[in-house]
Amino acid sequence: MGISTVLSILAKTTLAIILAFLGAILWKLLPIVLPRWFASPLLRLHGPPSTSWLFGNLKEKHLSGDDLLNDKWAKEYGPACIIREFFSMPVLMLTDTRGINHVLTHSAHYFKPSQAQRDLARLLGTGVLLTEGEQHRQQRRIMNPAFGPSQIRELTEIFVEKSNELRDVWAAELDAKGEPTCINVSRGLSKMTLDVIGLAGFNYDFISLSPNGRPNELAKAFEDVFTFPVKIPILMILRNLFPVFEIIKDKRLRDIEHARQMMHRIGSELIAQKKAEILRESSEKKTGGIGRQSLQGRDLLTLLIKANMATDIPDSQRLSDEDVLAQVPTFLVAGHETTNTATTWCLYALTQAPAAQRKLRAELLALDTDTPTMDELMALPYLDMVVRESLRLHAPIPETGRVAMRADVIPLDRPFTDRDGVVHDHVKVAKGDVILIPIKALNRLESLWGPDAHEFRPERWETPPAAISCITGVWGHILTFLGGPRACIGYRFSIVEMKALLYALVRAFEFELAVSPRDIKMTPGIVQRPALRADPTGAVQMPLVVRRYRPSESESAVVAAA
Repeated sequence: MGISTVLSILAKTTLAIILAFLGAILWKLLPIVLPRWFASPLLRLHGPPSTSWLFGNLKEKHLSGDDLLNDKWAKEYGPACIIREFFSMPVLMLTDTRGINHVLTHSAHYFKPSQAQRDLARLLGTGVLLTEGEQHRQQRRIMNPAFGPSQIRELTEIFVEKSNELRDVWAAELDAKGEPTCINVSRGLSKMTLDVIGLAGFNYDFISLSPNGRPNELAKAFEDVFTFPVKIPILMILRNLFPVFEIIKDKRLRDIEHARQMMHRIGSELIAQKKAEILRESSEKKTGGIGRQSLQGRDLLTLLIKANMATDIPDSQRLSDEDVLAQVPTFLVAGHETTNTATTWCLYALTQAPAAQRKLRAELLALDTDTPTMDELMALPYLDMVVRESLRLHAPIPETGRVAMRADVIPLDRPFTDRDGVVHDHVKVAKGDVILIPIKALNRLESLWGPDAHEFRPERWETPPAAISCITGVWGHILTFLGGPRACIGYRFSIVEMKALLYALVRAFEFELAVSPRDIKMTPGIVQRPALRADPTGAVQMPLVVRRYRPSESESAVVAAA
């Protein structure tokens, strides 16, 4: 057999493999896209033109550097419109409160899209954030007591202690560099929230804030995982649609696997340790030995394991060891990234509203303690308004998605007119249709919040607009923590931690933005973190000019009088 014959056979074989591979892709893809391309009832809705057959409208959103496109489309095309995702498949974008309530409260009929689940599951596993149906209800039932008000009250001491530690770290930086100085507050807040979730979640000290602490591999791993590339890689799209592409290990997949392996190792060690302590405590209690309080068992993981080992629940309702382990990365990511990002944007908002920053500081200084309790923090009215307004305007997670598991009719408060000129008070969805819930856009909808909806104005919460009563969020008539059976289980944890941070930092320092507001952009991704437009790396940063607060004589008199 000659060389030319061998080469011909190899070429034909290669071509056959490529054609078979492409055929397999089309075999899986066409049943998904064809009905949505040609038969979805969503096609009758108005929406922005698709700018790319492959990326739809997603590339616009990815490259915009802000979060206003959803607001613009909702204003232009109405409460129920379509945008286009990958392969120009239609997505229903809802800003109608009745429609959103229907989707969120019917969680058995609307699951999270499999592509989004697949991407997060690579990092988090099958924790409460990603499971559906009975598995989710079972996990939630076991976990709910750990996030109740009494447990968060017990954890507040950790929030306050670590907030004061961050305050002291920044004060030391001012001593070393002089005042004022520019500090990337996002970095310090990230270390603080990681320390908090370590102690409050697992009674494990990452020592992130300590200048003499061990190098924080986990914090670096999180930063790598949650930093999305400026351009959407084709491989990322293919991997979400076709898991077989996971055999190609690019840098992003290697980063995710590294972070997951690290969290799996930490979680396995912690669970084994907690179980041994609980069993030892149970054994010693029979002889009048160590009691519950002496175990230092107030952390979330211990409470979860204790609840799961309780003798008064049937075996069928217990979580498997795998399910318990899956909660560790969920706690770490959800408890670390979101509160860090939310507090970063709150400090940014206060730099853009100096009067609000001064008013907040005056209220905080009127409470004569460095170590407030949860009840004291929750009793500060202007602090509550600032937190509500910041979480309304700067929700860390800008949007979420659901997929219809069956054909349905979604009722609407506000009618819309379709492409044929027909007015509807509902929208029909087919099985497999995707619904986008633009959290931030709804939190800033002028029809609900008024013409100043895009402004940071904490005083709006003195007399909130009556229209927001129809927003069925789990907290504060905003959608930041969602609503319904899948509402954020840790919202109390996040709110109290955020208040403790603001209490410690705003009492001690004055903050100004170190760059023009136009230079700050929002990074694409699940959590919308800040970055500088001029930085091609897209590194997370919020540069603020920080100086110690030194009251003038008149301010001292006001504080003393209060």
